[in-house]
Amino acid sequence: MSLSVSFAGAGNLAWHLAPVLDNAGYPVREVYSPNPQHAQNLVARLYDAEVKTSLDFSTSPSRVFILAVADDAIEQVAREIILPDNALLLHTSGSQPLDKLTYAAASGTGVFYPLQSFTKGVKVDFRQVPVFIESDTAEVERELMKMAGAISKQVFRIDSEKRLTLHLAAVFASNFTNYMLTLAHDVTEKHRLDFGWLKPLIAETINKAFQVGPAQAQTGPARRGDFETLDRHMQLLQDDSQLAELYRLISQQLVDRYLEDTDK
Repeated sequence: MSLSVSFAGAGNLAWHLAPVLDNAGYPVREVYSPNPQHAQNLVARLYDAEVKTSLDFSTSPSRVFILAVADDAIEQVAREIILPDNALLLHTSGSQPLDKLTYAAASGTGVFYPLQSFTKGVKVDFRQVPVFIESDTAEVERELMKMAGAISKQVFRIDSEKRLTLHLAAVFASNFTNYMLTLAHDVTEKHRLDFGWLKPLIAETINKAFQVGPAQAQTGPARRGDFETLDRHMQLLQDDSQLAELYRLISQQLVDRYLEDTDK
């Protein structure tokens, strides 16, 4: 028999994770959010859940309690939440250690970390999302492996230190990459060009990075030491000192890495 689940938090992750668990036989019974409307919006996506107006879950029918809150709020919420007997308390952060839940009165604690970028309104195939788990006991680990396996084909055990390192890599791969796309969009918009023209290039860049490895797939003027083109780009950026400095720093790193490799 699957366990019932309650959520503290109704942000982007909860918006996707709660319905997926609900559909996988882990019924979500309650959702708490400091903003009751956010909780109500999420409850509307679930079969038989209700809005909680406080962190007092002492009479909850659930066994699993998931803190889907901001990283810097995990420890405080763990201190404030009131749990029923035999409760399992989980957080979903990639960067925060398991011991952030130490002060909670739970019978077991764990981490349930789906490695994906979540945005409300953008569909995610959870079967393809790697889920990383950590727990304080073998019993909790078995429960988390079962729960994660019900929604994803990729489930891995990982400790807090390695998870933090993985989260760092994810920031470079996702958050920083997306910001580079934002800057590219800004450049095309400023000069009245169509950002959509870059779509095939962006897709090929990602595909090729997985086919041959990102280091091998690297191209561009800095990669080949084309200083004339680099200078022409810097001229285009002369009215934006911050963007020019970012371009210079990244280009210099590429030059240093690849020209040094060529000289060896």
